[in-house]
Amino acid sequence: MNARIVSTGSYVPENVLTNHDLEKMVETTDEWIIERTGIKERRIASPHQATSDLAYEAATKALKNANLTADDLDLIVVATVTPDMLTPSCGCVLQMKLGATHAVAFDINGACTGFIYALSIAEKFIRTGASRRALVVGAEILSRFTDWTDRTTCVLLADGAGAVILEPSEKDEGIRIIDIFSDGTMWDFIHMPAGGSKIPVTEDAIKQRLNFIKMRGNETFKVAVKTLEEIVETTLKKGGITSSQLGLLIPHQANIRIIQAMAKRLELSMEKVKINIQKYGNTSSASIPIALDEAVREGRLKQGDYVMLAAFGAGLTWGSALIKW
Repeated sequence: MNARIVSTGSYVPENVLTNHDLEKMVETTDEWIIERTGIKERRIASPHQATSDLAYEAATKALKNANLTADDLDLIVVATVTPDMLTPSCGCVLQMKLGATHAVAFDINGACTGFIYALSIAEKFIRTGASRRALVVGAEILSRFTDWTDRTTCVLLADGAGAVILEPSEKDEGIRIIDIFSDGTMWDFIHMPAGGSKIPVTEDAIKQRLNFIKMRGNETFKVAVKTLEEIVETTLKKGGITSSQLGLLIPHQANIRIIQAMAKRLELSMEKVKINIQKYGNTSSASIPIALDEAVREGRLKQGDYVMLAAFGAGLTWGSALIKW
């Protein structure tokens, strides 16, 4: 039994933060940000919004697009590094807001690879028959954990949510292969020091600005390009196809230079790569499902197309998914 994506949905907050806005906040320029990252603007959640609110909007769109109700769900997996609170899970809060009383719900923290991690879990539930209909969501409000005085990170991070619904299928379609990996020896490349059991959020931690996301950009860039190329090639080989047979590559939207370098190494035309980083910035686990939903609405996916999802994030984590649409 295969697991296939039957619908998608996404949501981004209304508030737009442009590069020109950032010029007034930190020492940077619109030209520098575009050249280094490809980002022109990003969306920022309103003060009253929590991550579960963004997840709810994306999930309700996915349900509507599948002509389903929350009662039809039996599994909810939310990928996020920015839950409403440490406990309970964002998944349980989302379950409550949706009224999905028949679904088991939980979170997964795979950072920017989180959506692929969550997709992998839901796919196994479908394949084994433990689930008949699963909702997978990637949702983040990274702006709450961004140091707006640190120009190396504040130009990148943003908020949003994307969702997909999975169902079983006996046809030659759906998720073919998912590969996920991690390497904790590079945990400090991207991390948020305070907020957990090791360093609680104290007055001293706040003074040291340890409650914000930290990133070693140059080191992360080098590892990301090499790792993403390797993981995509590995997954393609397992699937028995080449990069030229891909209908669309949907990479995590972290940096346009990473995406371009990966496409070049794979000898893949940029016309076959979905890019929306210029509009939304880096939304971590929400990045791929937002881009996937956009691609669906743009008509860029046809039945029978091979679609590759690929992501790299804190942990370090990385993964890819080959899907026959």
